[in-house]
Amino acid sequence: MPINSERLAQVFTAMCAIDSPSGEEARMARFLKDLFAQEFPEAVIVEDDSARETGSDANNMVIHFFGDLPGEPIFFNCHLDTVEPARGIKVVRNGTLFSSAGETILGGDDKAGIAILIEALRVIKEADIPCLPMDLIFTTCEEIGLRGAKALDISLIRAREGYSLDSSGVDLVIIGAPAANHFHFTVTGAAAHAGLYPERGINAIQLAARCLADLPLGRLDEESTANIGRISGGTATNIIPERVLVEGEVRSHSPEKLALFSCQIQGAIQASIARWSPGPGADLGVDVRPSLDFRIYQEYPVMHIDRNASVLQRVDKAAARLQREIRYERAGGGSDANIFNEKGLQTVIVGIGMDHVHSCDESIDLLDMERTIELIVALLTTLN
Repeated sequence: MPINSERLAQVFTAMCAIDSPSGEEARMARFLKDLFAQEFPEAVIVEDDSARETGSDANNMVIHFFGDLPGEPIFFNCHLDTVEPARGIKVVRNGTLFSSAGETILGGDDKAGIAILIEALRVIKEADIPCLPMDLIFTTCEEIGLRGAKALDISLIRAREGYSLDSSGVDLVIIGAPAANHFHFTVTGAAAHAGLYPERGINAIQLAARCLADLPLGRLDEESTANIGRISGGTATNIIPERVLVEGEVRSHSPEKLALFSCQIQGAIQASIARWSPGPGADLGVDVRPSLDFRIYQEYPVMHIDRNASVLQRVDKAAARLQREIRYERAGGGSDANIFNEKGLQTVIVGIGMDHVHSCDESIDLLDMERTIELIVALLTTLN
C-alpha cells in the first residue's frame, strides 16, 4: 500500500499548528474544506446548523464520497476541537515520534485521526482502489460535553454504521463505553465577618467539605467510577463564605448501577446537610439554616456493541485480509460514539495510537498512524 509517510507527517503537523480549542474550530473547518475541495472535487461538502446550539464558531461538517463498490455507505468520525492548553502548539519530531514542545498538548486527539483519514483517501485515489460509499463526520465541541455530536443533524448522514477514530492504542477497537451523569450542588450558608462576628455565619465551604467526606469516590466497582472535579466559592478570607458550588460525575457501564450510585451520592449529600446544627455560641436567627440545591443530568448514554454486529464483522474481515489480530475492549470514557449509537448510528471506536492525551506529554508514532491507515483502507474495501 503506497502510504506517503512524509505527506502524512506534513498534514498532521500543519493541522496541529492550527489553534482549535473547543468552540473555536472555524480555522480547522476552513482548512479541511479547502483541502477536500482541492484534492477531492468529487466529494460533496455539507454542514449543519449546530453552531446555534453548541456555541462554536463552526458547524459540524459532513463530506460525502460516492464510492465504486456496491454496498451500503459507512462513515468515519473525528472531532475538530482539542482540549487546552492548545494555543501556539509547536510540534517536535524525533524520528517517527511526534510530541509537543512541552508547554501545550500535541493535538493528536483528534487531529491524528483526521490526518489518517486524509492519507487513506489519498492512497485510495492515487492507487485507484475501488471503495465503498462513505460519509466523513467532523464534529465540534467534543471535548466539552460532546456538544457537536448531540447537535448533529442526522438527516445529513447516509451511512447507518461506522467508525470513530478517537482512541489510544493500535489494532484496538472499543466496543463499549460507560454512561455518565453530571451533577452539581450548591450549599448556601450565611455570610458574616470572619473576625468580628463569626457566630453569625454558616460556613458553606465547611459544610460542602463534610458532604464530600461522606461520598463514595474513585472506582466504585469494576464497572463504575465517581469523581468530584471542581469546587468554587467564597469571596475573601475575612468573610465566612455564604455559598459554594461543587461539580462531579458518576460513570458506569451499567445503567442500573449508574442510577443507583447517583442516588447514593445525592442521598449522602442531602443527609449531611440535614445533620447540621449550630455550633457553640452561634448567634443566628431562628429560621437561619443552610440550604442545598442539588441537580443531576445525563451527560451521555452507555455504549455497547454486540460482538456479532455488522460494524464489527467488517472489522474482522478487514483484519483477516491484513493478517492481523484486533483487540476488542471497553473504554472508561465517553465520546461522539456514545451519542451516535443513541441516535441510531452503530459506531465503534478505532484506536489510532495516540498516547498521554489531554496532557503536555501527549505523543503519537507515525508508524502507528500508518498501521491505522492500512486498517481504514481495508475497511473501505471490505464488503459485508
